[in-house]
Amino acid sequence: MIRTFCTHEIRKVRELSGSLWEFSPCTGNLAGRKYRTAVPGCWESMPDFSSYRGVGVFSREIETEGAFRLVFKGVSHTARVCLDGREIGSHYNAYTPFAVAVTDVMAGRHLLEVYADNTFGEASALHIPNDYMSYGGISRGVLLEELTDTYIEYIHAVPVMEKDGWKALVSVKVKNWSAAGKACRLYLDLAGIASEAMELTLEAGGEKTVDFQLSAAEAETWEIKNPKLYTVRATLSDENGAFDDQIDRMGFREIRTEGKDILLNGKKLCIRGFCRHEDHPMFGCALPYAAIQQDLETAMDLGANAIRTAHYPNDELFLDLCDEQGILVWEENHARGLTLEHMQNPNFERQAETCIEEMITAHINHPSVIIWGILNECASDTEYGYECYKKQYDLIKHMDFSRPRSSASCKFKTDICFGLPEIVSYNLYPEWY
Repeated sequence: MIRTFCTHEIRKVRELSGSLWEFSPCTGNLAGRKYRTAVPGCWESMPDFSSYRGVGVFSREIETEGAFRLVFKGVSHTARVCLDGREIGSHYNAYTPFAVAVTDVMAGRHLLEVYADNTFGEASALHIPNDYMSYGGISRGVLLEELTDTYIEYIHAVPVMEKDGWKALVSVKVKNWSAAGKACRLYLDLAGIASEAMELTLEAGGEKTVDFQLSAAEAETWEIKNPKLYTVRATLSDENGAFDDQIDRMGFREIRTEGKDILLNGKKLCIRGFCRHEDHPMFGCALPYAAIQQDLETAMDLGANAIRTAHYPNDELFLDLCDEQGILVWEENHARGLTLEHMQNPNFERQAETCIEEMITAHINHPSVIIWGILNECASDTEYGYECYKKQYDLIKHMDFSRPRSSASCKFKTDICFGLPEIVSYNLYPEWY
């Protein structure tokens, strides 16, 4: 299960997860031995691999042809993707999605291999030995999308409250990966409110981002007790009709700060909740839908209205469920307890900023997300740390103006970064352990 709702009606999509794959460790005493295992899954859940740290390959056959895209919601924590023995893509970070595009594949059965690596080392600035597990495996869903030469990369929808009611600022990114130019029309529909057709001409291998502003004065406000969601759909067509689409959801709500208060839809907000790790004694970080919902039911039963995703972006299924049940979310990039020496790793800034970019690109539409966070308990008391914090806060503001920003600190009076975000956050440890 990838999302809680249908994301395409025209584009053909197949889920490759939710099935058994072949797994083989690449290092250690069991190297080369073959196992059957569930994807999504963590190899630590398998009897022989409870403490395995190394490289493992997950493989299966897929039947396809032409142009397609493989979408991985999470591979821990470094991935290398091969098709018929040829590397077609790679990615770093367990907690953000990535896609690998392939063109001109001959019809037939093909071998898909995903090499997952959960080892620590200089190349990994964010995944380090810590007080929570860095699991190994394909820990979230996998999709195969059959694409035409031109397709919709994403829809971003940001609600804005103005004097005359709600508006939606919508951006649609369209890509053309063919060797020829493409002329097409782009349509947008938000809760039955249709835009005028936008004529597009894309160069060979080109892309365009198209911006819309739609009035939604009659839209119901997304509230904790009334989490009203609306569908937004983008469609591409040409002289032969509609050939691609993308469907997402949004909620009309406003989150902002005023003095010492956080305001949700203009009303003072009292946040009560928990920090949540994606971790389970049976499933590791590859929690199934029912286990995610059980976490949320437990939190709500204890009186919570909010969850912080400590310390990394969470599975989008979790955010879908929070959207639907009116649970507020502080979502943050992946960096926990990094010293100045850790932050001076030459890979740190690039990997941390890429995590922010992938997190916001994937999750900006979720009304439940009310705070973007960064760098839990890192070197915020140093000049170098300050520059890193500022760059990451600036990146968030550039990508999304609509949400406040924060980072949890344990530096107290020595922290020099408190003037950067809208929300100052302390971690307190009374009678810790």
